[in-house]
Amino acid sequence: MTDLEKLFQMLEKNRSVQQILNKTENLNMPDWYFGSGGIAQTVWNIQHGFDPENGIKDYDLFYFDAKDTSYEAEDIFIQKGKELFGDIPVPVEIRNQARVHLWYRKEFGYQTDQDEYKSIEESINSWPTTATAVGIRKDINGQIKVYAPFGLDDLFNMIIRANKPKITKKVFQDKVNRWIKIWPNLKVIPWEEDGN
Repeated sequence: MTDLEKLFQMLEKNRSVQQILNKTENLNMPDWYFGSGGIAQTVWNIQHGFDPENGIKDYDLFYFDAKDTSYEAEDIFIQKGKELFGDIPVPVEIRNQARVHLWYRKEFGYQTDQDEYKSIEESINSWPTTATAVGIRKDINGQIKVYAPFGLDDLFNMIIRANKPKITKKVFQDKVNRWIKIWPNLKVIPWEEDGN
């Protein structure tokens, strides 16, 4: 079994993930991916023998539209998503990655050296950990595309390694502290010891 087949098999066990992947095309969002914690935490749940949706506080849908970076345009998708995904037990958060540079400092209290993203894939490259930097989507023919710039080894081996370009040590540590309470078998590479 390939890594991708293994990933798909695990994600198929999470009903909410399947609903999101199957329904998102109805939003007509440009250049979208489902990703981050909803993928990693589903995998960790299965590896821990937990319910596939255990501990997942939200699901993330990202898209890229540099032509309209207004909040109003993003909010149209957010509101449509609330209606479309109303039966999913936790929020589905929708964000235009072409807008991140407009709110990042206000949201997190610091600026990074990251300018505006040029693509959705460039944004995934900067997600906070290597295990969660995974995006997946279905095209109109039902074919699945996966983008995982660091591969899937850290995800499957439950290794938490910081991806430092966009986060601080505190942001990383806050995530680690929450995650290890829920998924105790995670193997954390301390911020200082990862060689980057």
